[in-house]
Amino acid sequence: MTEKIKLGCMNELVIDRIAPPGAYLLAGDGEDVLLPNRYLTNDMKVGAILSVFITTDSEDRVVAVTERPVAMVDEFGIFTVIDSTDFGAFVDWGLPKDLFVPKRNQKKPFRKGERKILRIVYDEKTDRLVGDEHISKYLSKETPQFGKGEDVNVLLYAKTDLGFKVIVNNKYEGLIFHKEIFEPLFVGQRRTAYVKLVREDGKIDISINPIGEMRKIGAAEKVLAILTKNGGEMLFTYKSEAEDIKKKFELSKKNFKAALTQLIDEEKITLKEDRIVLNKGVKA
Repeated sequence: MTEKIKLGCMNELVIDRIAPPGAYLLAGDGEDVLLPNRYLTNDMKVGAILSVFITTDSEDRVVAVTERPVAMVDEFGIFTVIDSTDFGAFVDWGLPKDLFVPKRNQKKPFRKGERKILRIVYDEKTDRLVGDEHISKYLSKETPQFGKGEDVNVLLYAKTDLGFKVIVNNKYEGLIFHKEIFEPLFVGQRRTAYVKLVREDGKIDISINPIGEMRKIGAAEKVLAILTKNGGEMLFTYKSEAEDIKKKFELSKKNFKAALTQLIDEEKITLKEDRIVLNKGVKA
């Protein structure tokens, strides 16, 4: 059970009592919070422990909800702008009450329908959660202790001439270079990626494909799956054009050739003059 109620986080709280407005949930320190009637179900009884998100209602009162938002306090997410005013904008974050983004927290005025990458932060002046578009100031300047090939979670937040800027593990800045991309990517996408290099300035070169031996395994599995899906025979060889390989397999030519070699050595495919053929009995 959560010891102290935390705004903007998931809390484990016990049902203390049921009243006309809803259920009052208790933290370890004795503080309580209301879970409004709209969230109550028949199986919620006094003494039960619930996992709830703590936010504020339309009157800025602290309340509990059973819904989980797009992102929680000190996390990044992508949000759709619902409305824009002279003093700020409102974005959908998966809860009944939209998230407010003050004008000062916007790089330029938001427009209805736009999708924005934001950080959820606690505003001490208003005692509520707000969004902030100024991503860089929340990213750590410390040099991360990642090993080469380590898998990480990334959020793509900007496209540049060099590639896609990403937020790594909700804390560090990274970059996926365009030359490393062999499949469609887009701003706002979340995915698993891999550390290629940690630079002296703390920034990280990121690959969307596994590094080293894991890269070979991943590429081989992809080729095998696509070959199976296409009837076990495809007009591709070591000499196929890089652009054709990228379009069909979402791999570089180098990784594709390494995958073919691995699959041939494992006797899973046969390479003919103009095609690759899945060997009998082999499954993806």
